Amino acid sequence: MFISNPFSELAGFIPPLAMQAYVILMFIFVIGGTLLDVIHKKSAKYFFENAEKAKKMATREVSGGQKASLAIKTVTNEVLTSAEFSNQRRRMSHLLTMYGFILFVATTAIMIFAYPTSATPTPVIVPLLWHLGALMLCIGGYWFWFFIRVDVSSEGKLWYHLVRADIFIVSLLTTATFGLIWSVLQSLGAAGLSTLFFILFIISSTMLFSTVLWSKFAHMFFKPAAAYQKRVTKADGSRENLPDLPELTDPIVKKRFPDIPEYMGDNPPYMGLGIKRESPHHY
Repeated sequence: MFISNPFSELAGFIPPLAMQAYVILMFIFVIGGTLLDVIHKKSAKYFFENAEKAKKMATREVSGGQKASLAIKTVTNEVLTSAEFSNQRRRMSHLLTMYGFILFVATTAIMIFAYPTSATPTPVIVPLLWHLGALMLCIGGYWFWFFIRVDVSSEGKLWYHLVRADIFIVSLLTTATFGLIWSVLQSLGAAGLSTLFFILFIISSTMLFSTVLWSKFAHMFFKPAAAYQKRVTKADGSRENLPDLPELTDPIVKKRFPDIPEYMGDNPPYMGLGIKRESPHHY
């Protein structure tokens, strides 16, 4: 069941062009939602204004070669391996979810565009990676949702306590979960149930990609840029002119702020020191 293309079975009652149009529409939703998020929150304006301020405070010049090296380090550390997380459980959960999502989305597009019908047999590796990506996503996502979230870990709040920022992780998990169940039921020949879970799969994926403006989806695009800019400010000396912020894992900070949970050591130093963040459910 894990080596069959679940989308090719739909060709009998859903035209491949309709499935392809849906994928393109979701892509447009992501681009449009991200742009609206940038405009609404003025994230790009704030980012570039800070970059200009940093340039004026710089004490050293960073060459093009150094910037290229910093970009490579950002990709290998913050992007590919999420090395900024000091909490290893949080890091593993994030990596499983991230790589699972990439596999899941990429193989979905490949199966729908390259192998839309059973007349064009799908290589075994593609649906296998699709199911593997969905499983990785579920393992990492549910691990985060039930055991690692700040509220669950430090305050004992119920797992079904939701805020707007949870739209991304909830719709992501339900999309992968319903997709897996739909694929299994389809392979077992349970037509009625497989149709039901396919509809739920489509509803969840539509919510995932159409709510970028209100979810944390756009965060993944800003995170690498912010990490790169941080490295540049360290290299050009502009960061040296800023006040030092303590690390939350520092014993002195823990003694002064005993209510800070250990988990928050993964977050930037200002978290938990009286400065409010947008949501307790930061993913």
